[in-house]
Amino acid sequence: MDRPAAPAPAGPRPVRLVDRLLAAGTALAVLAGTVRLGGRLDLAGAVPLALWLGLLLLVRCRWPLAVLLLSVQAVIVFRSSGLTDAGWVWPASAAYVALAADDRPGRPGLAWAAGVGLTELAFAATWESASGGATPREVLGSLGTEALWLAVLLAAAAAYRNRLRWRAELDGRLLRAAREGELEAGRRIAEARLEIARELHDVVGHTLTVVGIQLRVAAESLDDSPLEARAALTTAQQVRSEAVRDLRALVHVLRAPGEAPDDPAAGVAQVEPLVDRMRSAELDIGLETSGDLAAVPAPVSLAVHRIVQEALTNTVRHARASRADVSIRCDRGRVEVDVTDDGRPPAGASGGSGHGIRGMDERVRALGGDFSAGPDGKGGKGGEGGEGGEGGGWVVRASIPVPRFRP
Repeated sequence: MDRPAAPAPAGPRPVRLVDRLLAAGTALAVLAGTVRLGGRLDLAGAVPLALWLGLLLLVRCRWPLAVLLLSVQAVIVFRSSGLTDAGWVWPASAAYVALAADDRPGRPGLAWAAGVGLTELAFAATWESASGGATPREVLGSLGTEALWLAVLLAAAAAYRNRLRWRAELDGRLLRAAREGELEAGRRIAEARLEIARELHDVVGHTLTVVGIQLRVAAESLDDSPLEARAALTTAQQVRSEAVRDLRALVHVLRAPGEAPDDPAAGVAQVEPLVDRMRSAELDIGLETSGDLAAVPAPVSLAVHRIVQEALTNTVRHARASRADVSIRCDRGRVEVDVTDDGRPPAGASGGSGHGIRGMDERVRALGGDFSAGPDGKGGKGGEGGEGGEGGGWVVRASIPVPRFRP
C-alpha cells in the first residue's frame, strides 16, 4: 500500500506592500526625528540604526516579539556606544505597536510590549544616571516623555486590537445567526413537506378506499339491485370530485402567488373539443392529426393543448381571420404542432414579444423543443376575397421531442 505523499512545506510568506511602506517610513522617521531633535546624523550611527529598524519590520507579522527585542537591543547598543543620541523608545515605535496589536490566540502581545518597554526605560534610567552626562532633572524629563510616548503607543495598539476582536465577534454572531436561519428554514421546509405528505395521504388514501368500497358494492349489486349500484357509483363520483377539488387547492397553494393552476384534464385528447368550442360563423377551424398521439407523455400533451389554445385565442382576438388550421403530428420521436390562419399578424407581435407568444416559447423550450411564430410565407390559405387574407396569414410552429418514443 502506497503511503500518502507528505504535504509540501509552505514557502516563505511574501512581504506585503504595507510592510514595505512601514519599513521605509520607519527608516525615514528615525533619520528625520534625529535631525529634528538636534542629534547627530552620520553614517556610523543614525543611518545604520534607521536601516536596521526598518528592515526588521519586514518580518513583523511572522515574528513580532523577535522584531521588538532586536529593535530595542539595537537602540540600546547604539545609544550606550555613543554612536547616536536618538531617543530610547520612539525609534522602535512601530515594533512596539506591531507586538501590542497582535491579537492571535496564545500570544499576549500587549503584556510583552509593556514589559519590554518598562525594561528598556529602566535600563535607560540606569545608564543615563551612571554616565553623568545629564542632570537628574534632565534625565527625569527625558525618560518621562519616553514613558508617556510608550503609554500612548500601547493604548493605541490596545484600542486597535479591541476593535479587531469586536469585529471578529460581530462576524461570528452574524455567521451563527445565518446558520441558525438556515437551520430554521430547513426545519420549516421539512415540516411543510411532512404536512403536504400527510394531506396527500389523507386525501388520496381516503378517496381510494371509499371509491374501492363503492365500486365493490356496485359490482356485487349490479344484477340484483341496479338502483343500489347506481347509488354506489354516484357516491364514488362525488368522493372523486371532492378529492380532485382538494388536490387542486393543495397544488394551488404550492404554486407561486398569482400563478393560475393548469387544468389537469388538458391534453392532446382535449384538442378536438377545444377546436369545436372555438368554431364560429366568422372563423372556420380545421383539425388534422396523425401518429400515435396516445403515446405522448402528459407534459408534452399538456404543452400541445396549451399551444393550440393560445394560438387560436390570439387568432380569435387579434387576427380577424376567416380560416384557421391546426395540425398535430407525432412521428420520429417528436410531436409537431402547426397553427395557421389567414388573418393579420397580432399587434406588436412582429418580433415575437407578446406575452402569449413568450409563454408558448418558454413552455416548448422547457421541454427541449423548438418554437417559432411569425407571418406565413405562403400568404395565408384563405386569402381569396377574405377580409383576413390581406394580412398575409400567421403561423405558430412547435416541435417537441417525445422521450422513449416508439413508432
